[in-house]
Amino acid sequence: MNDAATRPQGRRHVLILGGTTEARRLAADLTATPAAPRVTTSLAGRVAAPRLPAGDVRIGGFGGPEGLARWLREHAVDALIDATHPFAGTISHNAAQAAATAHVPLLALRRPGWVPVPGDTWHRVGSLDEAAAALPALGHRVFLTTGRMGLAHFAHLTDLWFLMRSVDAPEPPYPPRMETLLARGPFTLEDERELLRRHRIDVVVTKDSGGAATAPKLTAAREAGIPVVIVERPPVPEGVPVAPTPEEAAQWVAEL
Repeated sequence: MNDAATRPQGRRHVLILGGTTEARRLAADLTATPAAPRVTTSLAGRVAAPRLPAGDVRIGGFGGPEGLARWLREHAVDALIDATHPFAGTISHNAAQAAATAHVPLLALRRPGWVPVPGDTWHRVGSLDEAAAALPALGHRVFLTTGRMGLAHFAHLTDLWFLMRSVDAPEPPYPPRMETLLARGPFTLEDERELLRRHRIDVVVTKDSGGAATAPKLTAAREAGIPVVIVERPPVPEGVPVAPTPEEAAQWVAEL
């Protein structure tokens, strides 16, 4: 732990690497406690109008693990929580290195991944490139929900038509035959059923981000007999403890 004398009124300082629903819930939980610590949430700045959490907010990168370690020291951070998207692999590894360098306890907050149920036709793959390679054999009208940052992996599939959904508009390169739907979850099951029907979707591509906000598309695909290509999430850095819920993460902070 850092010296309490460097903190305002001796309050502990928790840094949350955020951008997820769980990160916002955790910030709200921590700031609502009777002996609330100082809570700072760091956002990457990739979304134009992010939903801001409770407590302090900083936007932008740190400059790699060295920059993050320096920030932890300079701001007397007592606990670091990686509550980024399950596929934000770079920042997760940077957090592990920075926490070890600055001797700050680190916890990863990760919602559980999705689990198939009878009737699902899932094709699990290890990367976006593998997802792109699997598509031609599965369908021709693709509902692509892997985010706007990875569209280059599908740009060479000129014979397929894509419906791409994301919060912000994409930038090229991306598939030449693509329609963009700007939307932010959560999405209802009825909405997803109508989307698949209206656009005549015959294959869905998604990342195993878990959670309930975007899970209805999986139910809608199962009901319609549509195959789903699921990109498996990268593992949490070795040695980093994991909490599946904001409540358990808040308890971890309380027990430090």
